[in-house]
This record gives sequence, structure tokens and C-alpha cells, in this order.
Amino acid sequence: MTQYVYFFGNGKADGRADMKNLLGGKGANLAEMTNIGLPVPAGFTITTEVCTYYYGHGSQYPQELKSEVERALKRTEECMGARCGDAGNPLLVSCRSGARVSMPGMMDTVLNIGLNEKTLHGLIEKTKNERFGWDSYRRFVQMYGDVVLGMKPESKTEIDPFEEIMEDVKKQRGVHLDTDLSAADLQELVKRFKKAVKTRTGRDFPDDVHDQMWGAIGAVFGSWMNDRAIVYRRKYGIPQEWGTAANICSMVFGNMGNDSATGVAFTRDPATGEKVFYGEYLINAQGEDVVAGIRTPKKIAELKSDMPAVYRQLEEIRDKLEKHYRDVQDIEFTVQKGKLWMLQTRNAKRTGFAALRFAVDMVHEGLITKEEALSPSRLPADDLQQLLQPIFDPEAKRRAIAQGNFLAKGINAGPGAATGRIKFHADDAEDWVRRHSHDANERRLILCRRETSPEDLRGMQAADGILTAFGGASSHAALVSRQMGKVCVVGCTVLDINYAKGTMTVGDRTLKDGDWLSIDGFTGEVLAGQVATRPSEVVQVLIEKSLKPDDSAVYRQFAELMKWADEYRRLRVRTNADKPREALEAVAFGAEGVGLCRTEHMFFEGNRIDAMREMILATDVGNRKKALAKLLPFQRGDFEGIFRAMAGRPVTMRLLDPPLHEFLPQDSEQQRKLADKLGISVEQIARRVAELHETNPMLGHRGCRLGNVYPEITEMQCRAIFEAASAVQKSGTPVGVEVMIPLVAFLPELTAQARIVHDVAKDVATMAAVTVPYLVGTMIELPRACVVADQIAEEAQFFSFGTNDLTQTTLGMSRDDYGSFIHYYLEHDFVARDPFQTIDTVGVGGLMRMAVEKGRRQRKDLKIGICGEHGGDPDTVRFCHEIGLDYVSCSPYRVPIARLAAAQAAVAEKSKKP
Repeated sequence: MTQYVYFFGNGKADGRADMKNLLGGKGANLAEMTNIGLPVPAGFTITTEVCTYYYGHGSQYPQELKSEVERALKRTEECMGARCGDAGNPLLVSCRSGARVSMPGMMDTVLNIGLNEKTLHGLIEKTKNERFGWDSYRRFVQMYGDVVLGMKPESKTEIDPFEEIMEDVKKQRGVHLDTDLSAADLQELVKRFKKAVKTRTGRDFPDDVHDQMWGAIGAVFGSWMNDRAIVYRRKYGIPQEWGTAANICSMVFGNMGNDSATGVAFTRDPATGEKVFYGEYLINAQGEDVVAGIRTPKKIAELKSDMPAVYRQLEEIRDKLEKHYRDVQDIEFTVQKGKLWMLQTRNAKRTGFAALRFAVDMVHEGLITKEEALSPSRLPADDLQQLLQPIFDPEAKRRAIAQGNFLAKGINAGPGAATGRIKFHADDAEDWVRRHSHDANERRLILCRRETSPEDLRGMQAADGILTAFGGASSHAALVSRQMGKVCVVGCTVLDINYAKGTMTVGDRTLKDGDWLSIDGFTGEVLAGQVATRPSEVVQVLIEKSLKPDDSAVYRQFAELMKWADEYRRLRVRTNADKPREALEAVAFGAEGVGLCRTEHMFFEGNRIDAMREMILATDVGNRKKALAKLLPFQRGDFEGIFRAMAGRPVTMRLLDPPLHEFLPQDSEQQRKLADKLGISVEQIARRVAELHETNPMLGHRGCRLGNVYPEITEMQCRAIFEAASAVQKSGTPVGVEVMIPLVAFLPELTAQARIVHDVAKDVATMAAVTVPYLVGTMIELPRACVVADQIAEEAQFFSFGTNDLTQTTLGMSRDDYGSFIHYYLEHDFVARDPFQTIDTVGVGGLMRMAVEKGRRQRKDLKIGICGEHGGDPDTVRFCHEIGLDYVSCSPYRVPIARLAAAQAAVAEKSKKP
């Protein structure tokens, strides 16, 4: 029979850490902590299989579940020496979600289950603490009402109905903090909370403790499909079918007085990676108080003086957990009447800065191997992007402060620099980005909240930075922003944020929705207006050469990790570069060649576009060649620069690809100016524009079709390539030339273009008295090319997948127009990922796999790479490794990401081999 419930308690557990798929991360780690002797309150885990069953059977449970839960609850009661529903000795429990991978705050939790009027008095009698009893009860009613009964704000400006009642009572009593309320005040709160439940839901608050528990279990499983959980899963590629577990755990209380506390801590700093015990706690509080940011907590170091014995025990547990899990841990703990209890441990969410330092330091400490340091679970390849993002320019920041723009200082929770428009609500932030998607500067925004909640996830995704008035380094805002790699400042208590008015006030200064704001995630400083940025330390070392490697610890860690990545990866990494400067930057980042040089981009600089337009407007071959002769020296000079920058590394030059109409002005005023410049009539230009018009230019006269109809264009470009290569090689710098013919669908198309390449190469070699080695290949970007790849490989010496167009032509989806509906498709699971960001491995990837197999069957030494925008996406890089490509090519600043992703793919493959 299937076991649906796993017990833990009194030093023994049914589960283990390696059972996360079944028990979820929280349940597996509760079991593991129990097994290694840590103080964990007894409880049990309802498996993820129940969640799957729940959604497959109309929100019903397996028949056996009820009896299994009853048996596990009885064992829990025996361990804790109390019983659920017992008026004299009540046991209270929590119900928490727990997916196999951490999804902080995305699903629901209910604490203090088991309280009613009868058990409340038993709890008060047992603890001799009336205030504690009523505080526990009001928390339960508030949380259960929110999570299970749906007592949520009905609009974005409405305050939480329970919080509104709370604020009213505090105002009446003349107090500021929840802890200042008396037992009588809390009793009044419970009465008013229950009345609000009845008014809004039409139902009485449930008193039966077993009904309470099953209501909470249903809410936890139900929360697997709430909006924020769906958005989170989509962002991090978590499959819906995994489901969540539900954990029933005995309650221990941090709100029983000044000898009790609750806290969240990390075994190392999750923002910077520093090896310090990092975290926060609150005296006389429950765990949700720390995470929700309702009160600003104390730093964990202060616990050394508040509760020295507990602090020493926590330090020992910190060390034990890190050595046991061999990774940085995020822990939750409660101190009840001086006794420490461990409620959770999990691998800590971390910034890219911290992930890098964790990985490098732990290798040096002998805790992990280099292969483990390269694991995507420790350091997702995309997180390296954070190390390359700009920081505030020190001088610009000093000027802003001198001009009186300093507003406040909070807790630095997510490193980096962010400047953007103020937005106070998640949906406003999302809408702002959607409306300004084509303006990179204007779309920037800072989400400013009193504190964030899981409902703010969409806005947090849209924002460049996150600022909260309340909460600490363990708050929801801090935790989620670190995982997202967002700049974040929290606990900025001097901020008065008024959602109804759409304002944020600091002293006598008020900022409103849409005003510019800057936040420094390294220092916690908040400044009005825009502050200029400067490159990151890694960029200063590698690109600007303005910082010495020895003066940047971040760069040294980055360089060491990249060295390890290069030791393990098989896949080569090239860059997409159209200019010598881009090529040099890419080499600095570790590029091993140019996988795509878009030669048409060179036609737009200076007055080159005029010569290009002259060529297009020419009415005969002779005049076309005259115009092309003007372009040849420009192209030759650019190619020389790229060849010199790459110093012998292979350079793939793609011949002219876009349709000719893209080079001509479309409006009458610009046509008139061009006519004056070229000395021809406006009518002649307008007529040519009309002749070149195409209903669907993506599928029109472009690529090799241009070169075959106008072979003089191909001849000019090849002459520029080989003359440049000859000059560079003669000067003593080796060259690696690869000429790529775009948009080939039929072998004769490629054969005709290749003949021109060979003829020009031979002619230039004779004239220059130097032979340049070269390859001729094609860009595979049409489904037919994949299907007949064996035929095309008869002529092509290399393939390079142009995955942008291959995706367009395979899916029949335009990358220029799909923005109008892709959001809906992602929201409703028509597609799992954006196909223009991560390769569609089944459809487009299936064609790629076919092309690789057929191409190499025809030509065993066929070199194959990828040069579309997907080349810098870690998941796509892993797929390219899997199907046996030789290299990927991406933009210069994505090269480190691709290098790490390639290493991760190689390590993963190695680990699967027996």
C-alpha cells in the first residue's frame, strides 16, 4: 500500500533528506534534522502524492489518508505530552506547505491550529499566561480567516480587514506595537475578528479542532494553484505536476514572554557571501512576525547578550548543518521559555554575489569539490549576470547627497544599483513595464511598499529595485529579491507610504507615484531622483582596465570560478560581434571566437548607408558594382579590426541577410532628402521602395536569395573578407575565416554562393600572394534545411543554427509581433517557456537534433554551432551540449553565463555515467 503520511519526532523519523520528491523540501529536512539529533517539534508530513491525487480527483483525498493522519497525530500527541482538543492540556499544531524546491512565501501556512474557547482556557491555565493565550488565539483567527476563509483585501488600496481592526484598537488604546496590547485588548480583537469573519463570509469561525486542521490542509494544497505560486513556478521552471506536501508540526511558542523568541538566520550572509552568522529575531513573537516585516527585528548577533546559552547552541547547530548539508542553510527557530527548537532548514536563497563567494570559499574550505561548486543549484549560470550589472558612480552619488537628495537609509538586502520610477502597487508596476517595454530607460521602476507579501510577486518581477518601509533582511521582500537578483532595501522605517494618496513621505519631503528614485543595495541608501551608474568591478577589471585584479575580491572569485568552468566544459563559447570593440570585449570575457558577425550592421554607420542605398537604387549591374566599390573599403576595414581583435580565433562572417527595403527610407520627407543627396528624383526612390515592398519580408527576398539574384553583393563582401584576412595574416596575426551563407533551403542555393566564395578567395590569394585558410558553411534557420541537412552538408563545412528564425519559421510565430499574446500563452500554459528566450527543445530542438544527425552522417567532421539569441540562455546551452554541438555563440556580456552553463552541462553528464 502507498504510504501517504510520514512521522517525525523524539529523534526518529520515517523520512530522510533524499526524499524531497515525496516529502517536499520542508518535510524531508524536518525528518533529516530529527535524525541527526536536532531539537525538532514532533509532527508528520502528508506527501506530494496526495496533492497530485487532490487535483486529479476533484479536491478529494485518498481513502486511506484520514486513518494515516489520525495515527500520526496520536504519535505526535504522545511525543509532545498533549492532545489536540483537550481542554486541560491542548496540543496546537501548524500546517505548512513544502514543495520539493523552496518557494518562499508562495503558498500558505496556518499556525496555532487547535484553539477554540475551550482549549484557549486550557492553554492559559497550562502556561499561567493569559496574554499569551489570547495573543495566540487572535493570531490563529487572523491567519485562518485570511488563508482558509478568504478574508483578503478586496482592492489594492484597501487595508487588510484584520489589520484595519488591529490599527483601530491600537489607536483607541494609544499604543503603537502589537506587544503593547493587554490580554483584554486581545480578547476584544478576537471578538471583532470573528464578527468580521461572519459579516464577510456569512459563516461562523470553526471551533472543531479537526475541522480546523483539515481546513488548513485543504488550503495548503489549494495554494499550490494560487496565482503567485503559478507565477513563481513559471519563472523558475518548476513543473505543476510536482505538487506540494503539507506538514503538520507541533506548535512551540516564541511569544510566551521575554524568555521566548523567534528568528530566521543564515549560516552565511546570503547577500554578500561573507562567512558570518547572519539573521534576525524578535523577542516575544511568532515566526510570521519576522518574515512579514510587521516589526523590525534585532540582528542575530544581539542574541548573544539577550540569550547567551541559546546563541551558543545556535552557533553549534549552524556549524553542524553546514557540514551535514555541505551548503549554506536558511534556518527558522523558536525559543520557548529558554528552550531552542528548530523549525526548518533549507539551502539558502542567495544573490549572484553570495553564490559565487559561497562556491569558491567552500572549495577552499574543503567542504565541496570544484564539480559541486559548479552545480546550477548552488550557482545558477544566469546569476553571474548580477556581477556584471552597473553600480552607482561614487561621484554622482556624492553630488546627489550634496544636493539634498538623500532620503533615508535602510537594510541592504539585495546588492546592486537601481534607479526608476516609483510604483506602489504590483499591478501598476506590471502595467508600467508592459506599456514602456520598448523604452529601456522609461520602463525602469522601483516598487515601494510598506512591506511586500507573496501577492506582490508580479510587481517584484517587473521592478528593477524593491524598497520597503518595514521588515528586515529575512523579510519576504529580502528573501524573494535575493532569489530574483533584484536590488533591494528593506526596513526603511522613516518612510511613510500612503497607498490611498499614492505618496511616500520622509520628513517634510513627499514623493509621488511616477517620481524618480534611486536605491543602493550595497549600502541601503535611498535617494530622490536619478543617480548615474558606472560599470561593475568585473567590468572595470576586464573591459575598462580601470581596476587592478588584486583590488577586487569579487573579480578574483569570478576569475577562479571561470577557470574551473573552463576545465570541465566541452562546449566552446563564441560571441556575436559586429564591431572590433565588441569582439575585444567578448575576448576579455573568455570568448573563443566570433560565431556571428552580422555584416549588414556595418552598412548603417556614417555615410555608408548612402552607398548602400545607391546600390539598391541602381538600375543595372554596372551601377550596382560602382556603389558596392564604395562600400568595399569600409567592410574591409571593419573585418580587419575584428580579425585583429580575435587574433587567430575563428570568425564567422554572415553575408548580407535582411531584405533590401530595410535600408531605404519609408516616409516621403526622408525620401526627399535622399533624392537631393543622390541627385535623383523622389519618384524614382518611391518607385523602388514600392517594388521592394513585401507582405511578409521575413519569408521574402533575403539571405542567400539576395546573393543569388545579385551575385555582385556576395562578390564584394567576400572580397572585403579575404582582403582583410590577407592583410592581417601578412602582418603576423593569424586569422580564422568562416564564411556563412544565410537562409539556405536548397543545396543549389548554397552551391552557387559557395562557388563565388571560392572564386574570390582564389583571386585574392593570387593578388595578395598569401593563402588564407577558410571554411564555407551555412546558417540553418529553415525547417527544410534541417530535414535535408545531409544534402546541404555535401557543400557546407559547418552549420550554425540561427535559432531566432528557425523558431519563427517552425512555430509560425513572429518575434516582432508575438508580444501581444505570449503573456497570455504563458499564463495559461499553452507554452512552458518563452520560445524566443529558451529553445523549444521538442519542436525546434527536434529539428536541430535531426540536422545534427543527418549532417554528420554526410560529413563526419562537420562543425556545428548556434548563433541565435538563445546562445546565452543556460537551458539552451545545456540542450546544445546534449545534442553534440561544438559551440554556442552569444552577446559579449553573456559569454561568462554560457561558459558556466556549458561546464554545468558537462558535469551533469559526467554524474549520470556509471
